[in-house]
Amino acid sequence: MGKSGIEWVKRENLHPKGGSLLFRGVSKLNLDAKGRMAIPTRYRDGLVETCASQLVITVDKDRCLLIYPKPDWLVIEEQINDLSAFNESARNLQRLYIGHAQEIDMDGQGRILLPPELREFASLDKKVALVGQGNKFELWDEAAWSRKRDEWLNKIDEKGLELTAQLESISL
Repeated sequence: MGKSGIEWVKRENLHPKGGSLLFRGVSKLNLDAKGRMAIPTRYRDGLVETCASQLVITVDKDRCLLIYPKPDWLVIEEQINDLSAFNESARNLQRLYIGHAQEIDMDGQGRILLPPELREFASLDKKVALVGQGNKFELWDEAAWSRKRDEWLNKIDEKGLELTAQLESISL
């Protein structure tokens, strides 16, 4: 348990590969006038302990932002950097994810300041949705998140799930 009494899960307790915190769930939050957002309290102590409140934020092709604990990001960044710069797709990935990556620190009140250019990229204004995705968060404009979620659900209803063999082994 963290100092706040809120339990958080370390990934090494769940996965043989190890890792840092496991983020899950959707939190609807507000940005203040300066572009700051409070990280939900259930994650704060874990972030302080595992990454000293150091995060990395970058863009995603779906027009949301990705927020990683810095140690997790460094592993991903190394993998992206190891791709051949002579491959056009790899180079584009490097430009998109590494080129836009910025280090941010959570302050003593658990807030992060979102860089203006990244807020603009994801069309973030006041209401946002912070979506836990295991080793990272996705940060969406709340209305865009609702639209995309409904779009994904409609696709499932219309076409059913197109499952790979790996996905078919999961029982929900």
